Amino acid sequence: MQLSFAFHPRLIDALSGYNRSRCLADVGAGITVGIVALPLAMAFAIASGLPPGAGLWTAIIAGFLISALGGTNVQIGGPAGAFIVIVYGIVERYGVANLLISTACAGVLLVLLGLFRLGTLVRFVPVSIVIGFTNGIAVLIALSQVKDWLGLSIARMPGDFFSQVGTLARHIDSFNPYAFGLGTACVVGLFVWPRLFMKGSPVVRLMDGYSVRSFARVPAPVVALVTLSLLAFAMEFPVETIGSRFGGIPQGLPAFELPDFSWETVRLLVTPTLTIALLGAIESLLCARVADQLATDSHHRKHDPNQELMAQGVANLVVPFFGGMPATGTIARTVTNIRSGATSPVAGIVHAATLAVIVLAAAPLALHIPLAVLAGILLFVAWNMGEWHEFARLRQFSNHYRLLMLGTFFLTVVFDLTVAVEVGLLLACALFVRRMSGLFKAELQAPATVAPGRSTQTWRLHGALFFGAAAKIDPIVQAVEASPAGTDVVLDASELVALDTTGLDALGQVLKAVEQRGGTLRIVHLHEQPRSLMERSGFAARCQASGGP
Repeated sequence: MQLSFAFHPRLIDALSGYNRSRCLADVGAGITVGIVALPLAMAFAIASGLPPGAGLWTAIIAGFLISALGGTNVQIGGPAGAFIVIVYGIVERYGVANLLISTACAGVLLVLLGLFRLGTLVRFVPVSIVIGFTNGIAVLIALSQVKDWLGLSIARMPGDFFSQVGTLARHIDSFNPYAFGLGTACVVGLFVWPRLFMKGSPVVRLMDGYSVRSFARVPAPVVALVTLSLLAFAMEFPVETIGSRFGGIPQGLPAFELPDFSWETVRLLVTPTLTIALLGAIESLLCARVADQLATDSHHRKHDPNQELMAQGVANLVVPFFGGMPATGTIARTVTNIRSGATSPVAGIVHAATLAVIVLAAAPLALHIPLAVLAGILLFVAWNMGEWHEFARLRQFSNHYRLLMLGTFFLTVVFDLTVAVEVGLLLACALFVRRMSGLFKAELQAPATVAPGRSTQTWRLHGALFFGAAAKIDPIVQAVEASPAGTDVVLDASELVALDTTGLDALGQVLKAVEQRGGTLRIVHLHEQPRSLMERSGFAARCQASGGP
């Protein structure tokens, strides 16, 4: 196979014909997304067992690299909710230092996937598996936030589902009503805020159009973060804050540090590395596809999956050296970017710059943010992340679809994402083989005597004759063995769409049975792929095989 290397960021094409109006639109969208990303980046890091600064600098560094080097016009990269469960499990089992090594190694894998142009392979993951693990991750994210939402006094949460439930139950007596009130108010506010400015609402009727548009542009997470933090600070609520748990966010650039790297360590981290790479590839390319569907700007072009994977790989290779966490495409921020009028990757670069300015200038203010408010934001993220309506629609689909989706969902919740995807893909392959084998059939046509003492059996083959369907050739062998001596067999292959070596071996059994009865085997109307395999294997020379109508 010839490797055609092409590293061509979308930013290069997007800047062709770039003008002032597009620049203003991108700057406005980037500032908006940067403000939205602020609470999410901190919340994702804290929920993953990391300090808030890890999420912020991942959003800044990875967000810049993914936009500058990626293969999409409007995708925003950074820490994502889907990684919370994975990162927390890796930190719990291997430690933060090994998380950094796994993230860097996953970045190398992502670069190689894009380099060898394997981006389209991600589309081979069935949608039922994607929905199953997405809903499972959403449940685990929500469960991980119950501790801060209820204000429970738990030093550290375990990593697995049943242990988390047990730990929460044992510490329920430390329930903090102030934390619960802040978290609940945050969730309610996030649901209500966009509905306040819908057409026909009382707020719209009371305010003039310009004021409504101005308020509607303010992101709901920022409104919740600022107002509830001010309320908690002013009322001196006894709740845990970023300052009380982490001591705040360092007001300065992160230090460049090399992880303690060794090949022995890398060998131990194969599973978490593959998990980060797989989830990063799936999330980023799914997000890019969503962006392609939503973007209506005339300058938008479909994403390049291979370039996008290389950009994601570079970002994940770089951020661990600054203490960051895994990064990928983020659907919520990408949708916000599109709806804010972004036209090019410049918006993503501005989003990273906006975050950097906020962190460097206003880091001390984060000391007073209650963790219950961040928990409320993540509960809202988990709700929006899950495709809950798919459970109600299950009755419309086949048992295969239900088994894959529900199996992946429960395995994700009870075990982990790696097990869920591995088992889900194995089930998908097994069910696909079963379904394809069910489509193959061999039908006996009416036998006709063509000469005294000789007769001809004509069989028509339908579908794909492969290893899963080879046993369906046995009735032909049995019919030949029970036929009079000198019986000829004709196989009509006009509807045989594919043939593999196991299927060819099954046809060899038919040929052997026919020759033992003193007859001849003819295979007619062969399509290109079956005919080519028969000729290359020498089977065509042993019988009368012909193609065409």
